[in-house]
Amino acid sequence: MISVEIFGAWLSILFTLAILSYLYKDNPFYKASEHIFVGISSAYWAVTFFWTKVHPNLFGRLWPSSQYENTESLINTLWYFPYKIIRGFTTIFGIVDNDVFPKNGIDSGWNDISYSYLIPFMLGIFMLLRLVPSLSWLARWAIAYIVGMAAGLRFYGYLNSDILEQITASTIDLSSSPTDIINSAIIIFGTLSGLLYFFFSRSDTGIISKFSKIGIYFLMISFGASFGFAVMGRVSLLIGRFNSLIEYSSKDYYYGSFWIFGVMIIILAIWAFKFDKSNDNMSA
Repeated sequence: MISVEIFGAWLSILFTLAILSYLYKDNPFYKASEHIFVGISSAYWAVTFFWTKVHPNLFGRLWPSSQYENTESLINTLWYFPYKIIRGFTTIFGIVDNDVFPKNGIDSGWNDISYSYLIPFMLGIFMLLRLVPSLSWLARWAIAYIVGMAAGLRFYGYLNSDILEQITASTIDLSSSPTDIINSAIIIFGTLSGLLYFFFSRSDTGIISKFSKIGIYFLMISFGASFGFAVMGRVSLLIGRFNSLIEYSSKDYYYGSFWIFGVMIIILAIWAFKFDKSNDNMSA
């Protein structure tokens, strides 16, 4: 009997070789694996975001379980009335159990009803209305709110980390060791020469031209180091996949790497033959 571990190993082999098959050319294996990866990733992160962010922080604040049984307040009773209607639709009127809207409210650690969270709730509905052509313009309000809030909240963080901290780190501490002073001087010189390369207010002649050319070397060293670091990370991932393929080609995994690789080669050969033949017929 094939165990779950072996089945997972064979799937890993299939998707790894399917992605690597793009080195030959664009083919159905690569397209299928690409679509599956994007679909599964999108679904996973959507479900994870809903249950970790939206459900406890939005629904849990609007309809907490601690206030569900409070029938003394008329406002509270009216507030939970749409919750019961929504729960009736989502659970098919009690036939299907649904954890999204439990029977006695949502227990996520919040005790009081946060009426202000109606604003993000409505903005979320506006985002979904983008699927309705006649009401898609309402999504612009939600997008404008998100962009504006994100820009305002992150402005201070970017200003502090990307500008002020960088300027502070570029200063020379004369009380430090000679090696640190030389390193700080090189950093300042490289920073200024790199900035001069993007200075277009006057013609690139004279001393500005010489400094900007030096800045090019600093920029190339920086870009090369970043690119090399990225390549090292990707190569390490590739080595890990090759190690897995070698491991899964053993007897313990029924020689999965060899079987899948052989079947893919045969299918790709047949596909390429038919594809080239159809192109010849169309060109003729």
